[in-house]
Amino acid sequence: MTEKYTALYDEHKKLGASFTDFGGWQMPLKYSSELAEHHAVRQSAGLFDLSHMGEVWVTGPDAAAFLDYALVGKISAMPVGKAKYSLICDEDGGIIDDLITYRRPAGEGAPEGGSDAFLVVPNAGNAAVVAAALAERAAGFDANVEDASATTSLIAVQGPKAQELLLRLVPAAQHELVTELKYYAAVVVPILVGGAGLDLLLARTGYTGEDGFEIFVSNDDAAGLWQALIAIADDGELNPAGLASRDSLRLEAGMPLYGNELSLQGDPFAAGLGPVVALSKEGDFVGRAALAAKKEAGAGSTSGRRLVGLKGLGRRAGRAHYPVLKDGNIVGEVTSGQPSPTLGYPIAMAYVDVEFTEVGTALEVDLRGKAEPFEVVDLPFYKRAK
Repeated sequence: MTEKYTALYDEHKKLGASFTDFGGWQMPLKYSSELAEHHAVRQSAGLFDLSHMGEVWVTGPDAAAFLDYALVGKISAMPVGKAKYSLICDEDGGIIDDLITYRRPAGEGAPEGGSDAFLVVPNAGNAAVVAAALAERAAGFDANVEDASATTSLIAVQGPKAQELLLRLVPAAQHELVTELKYYAAVVVPILVGGAGLDLLLARTGYTGEDGFEIFVSNDDAAGLWQALIAIADDGELNPAGLASRDSLRLEAGMPLYGNELSLQGDPFAAGLGPVVALSKEGDFVGRAALAAKKEAGAGSTSGRRLVGLKGLGRRAGRAHYPVLKDGNIVGEVTSGQPSPTLGYPIAMAYVDVEFTEVGTALEVDLRGKAEPFEVVDLPFYKRAK
């Protein structure tokens, strides 16, 4: 596979980043200390390059109806300016990807088309697969699918100081565009880069459990925006952060990772994402019959397991694929796990036999031949103070 590089690769090299392959992309794993980067996001703010994510625009008169058919959620019910978390599944109900869709007014930060536009953002490793699936499913709809991933960068500022920092690059007259922006919403905002104002799509979503923003920007302007964000921050206010801290942050926030908690072999109900599946919406959608059957079956998956949170009662952490035990018998498998930098004890997510998923259930994780005590807890592990 040919290695891919984001438009910010040289910026990461200047900062001394250690790189890793992620979905075919060379991405910064960390810049210095992944623990310091994690704490920076919880206490101040972190700066992330998310340009490996996909960006697929859907436009045309039937765009909303088409996405109702292509995805499991009722996208047509989403107001302009808002965002919605959803899934794209196959006919068997397996999860192709989880993604966020933004509804934009025609012509504002979106391709021209005379009707509302939708920006679908899939995960890095699935971007091409999702774009192809959407293009195939568009047959019979008056809708256009445009994959803009190759020309679009995505930069995130996450943490309690995210808004304060971002406002330093927004003209005072437009500050309310940022301060009034709700969670899971987006707006076009002028952001000062190199002395000029760029009208960029700003979203208030995130994958860390903290308040924060994602900024969609052209590849040509990405380095300038990255440099501007670093330049306006005082020492210690904004730390570049890599994939290592992003993973520990999302795990604390109980957010699933495709390839770990989500896959073609699983299904939304087993993953705790049943509310995302709009079986009540009118008309057919891809995977509807299979998903209805899975919901009716009740267990949520053919294995009879469901996703739970596990809190370690010892010091050692479970890792992906480690067996979960009850009285010496295998009753599940860890999907993600590591010590929690914020909470100070090991945490994990795991698929566990339904009869052992009640909060407070005592379980063990087989850590290379040694059984360590864990207990089932509610997700997420961490919630930020409002």
